[in-house]
Amino acid sequence: MSEQKFFAQPEAAEWVELAPGNTRRVLIHTPELMQVEFGFDKGAVGALHSHPHVQVSYVAEGRFEVTIDGRTEVVGQGGSFIVPGGLVHGVVALEKGRLVDVFTPHRADFL
Repeated sequence: MSEQKFFAQPEAAEWVELAPGNTRRVLIHTPELMQVEFGFDKGAVGALHSHPHVQVSYVAEGRFEVTIDGRTEVVGQGGSFIVPGGLVHGVVALEKGRLVDVFTPHRADFL
């Protein structure tokens, strides 16, 4: 087992392109918890999907149209949303922005 990281510096995490205008970087994680930053260009889409993990998202920058289980709201900078495990959800960036997501347990598929 690797040594537990207690600190994460932003330059230590590599950005991965997911789709045009949509990138992510895993900031820090344990088996129980993971923090991930997502970057979006204006108009970029985080496609509708679901996963068993509980997710809470903080809008660090920008405005997003967020759909969770068929319900859609606009969430702006400083706002948050939570997605219980198994619900279909996705976002559309109404302007350039960033989301900081926390998952429990960690997303092994992101590592």
